[in-house]
Parts: sequence; structure tokens; C-alpha cells
Amino acid sequence: MKKLLITIDGPAGAGKTTVSRRLADRLGYKYIDTGALYRGVAYVARAQGIGPDDDGGLQRLAKQLDLSFEPSAQGLRLIANGQDITDKIRTPEITMLASAVSARPALRAYLLGVQRDMGRGKGAVFEGRDMGTVVFPEADVKFFLDASPKTRAFRRFTELQACASQTLAEVERDINRRDQNDSTRDLAPLKPAADAIIIDSTDLSVEEVVARMATCISDRLDGEV
Repeated sequence: MKKLLITIDGPAGAGKTTVSRRLADRLGYKYIDTGALYRGVAYVARAQGIGPDDDGGLQRLAKQLDLSFEPSAQGLRLIANGQDITDKIRTPEITMLASAVSARPALRAYLLGVQRDMGRGKGAVFEGRDMGTVVFPEADVKFFLDASPKTRAFRRFTELQACASQTLAEVERDINRRDQNDSTRDLAPLKPAADAIIIDSTDLSVEEVVARMATCISDRLDGEV
């Protein structure tokens, strides 16, 4: 069967990560969490004392940074210059820093190449914020997953409870601020691709979202037979 390249974009808390993993498993495809790449850059930049507005420092960082995913019994692990940083990038501080550094041209150019290399051969589900608009404008199937702000805040709050002390109100504040930053930036703003299939997951379970996506993908494959 023909392998496709599938993109799933959308704002924080829409359910992209869980849905993307489930869809990739269902299809037997690779799952690529591109948000983790930006978080990884943000983590390394902070560790090296490089600010999010230090374009020179970020450009030097990009030239010597080697980011990759490696499979493990616990799923894909993010490796930065040989160090596993998977468990260090899911903090509120790194989340906001990743949003800031993702707007810098030098880092976007670096990660554009990394992501496109990962997409060679297709058979992959790429989760992110500009996968269908910038990184893979020729993707075979593009989705944009959204949900109401309050629903997204509650989902993210539930995810973070085990590793953070933020209140629900603080999580909602951060999500709204990140939405504003990501949707209004000049470089690769968060928005659906013109040909993206938009799914509102506010009142849908993960299984329902995955089933809807799988139907869209099957229809696409049937249409090419």
C-alpha cells in the first residue's frame, strides 16, 4: 500500500500528541513530535545561557546542534548531541521559551531541514504547528486539530499535574498567551493550511478523532486507486 505523509497542526491542548501517536500506530507509520524539537532547542539554549532574542547565539547553537529521535521501550526519545533530554523539556518554562525561539529565522531554518530529512520516504505522521503550511506544503493529507480554549486548558492542566504545580487558571493564561504569540508572529504563524481538514475535538474522544482521520486517509487512498 502506498505510504503517505500526514500532518497534524493545531494549538496547544487540542489533543495533537495523543491523536498523532494513535493514528501513527493505527497506520503503522512513524510518529514525529516536532514540538519536542523546538523544546529541545529551547532547553539547550537555556542550558548554554542563550536568550530567545539572541539571534547570533541561536545561529551558532544551530550549527553545532544534533537533534534526533531514537526508539526505546518507552517510545521515541529526543537526543541532543548524544544526551537524552526527553524528560527535561516538558516544563512550563521550556514551553514558553520554545514558543519564543520558534519565531527566530535561524532556528526555523535549521529545524526545517531536520524535519524534512525525517519526512523522506513518507510513512509518517508529523505533529506540529506549521507542518502543513510551511514544512510540508505538499503533504498528502493535512489536518488542523482544534478545541475550545477552556477545553484545551483543562487537557493541558491534566497532563501537567504530575510534573508541575500550575493552577488551571495559570495554564489557561499560558495557553492564551502562546496562542496569541503563535498566531500573530510574522514567520510561520499558526493557522490551518488552505487544504487542511479541520477537526474540532472539543466534544470528541480521542478514538472518535482518530477514526475520523482514518476515514479521511482511507478516502484519499481509495481516490488514488
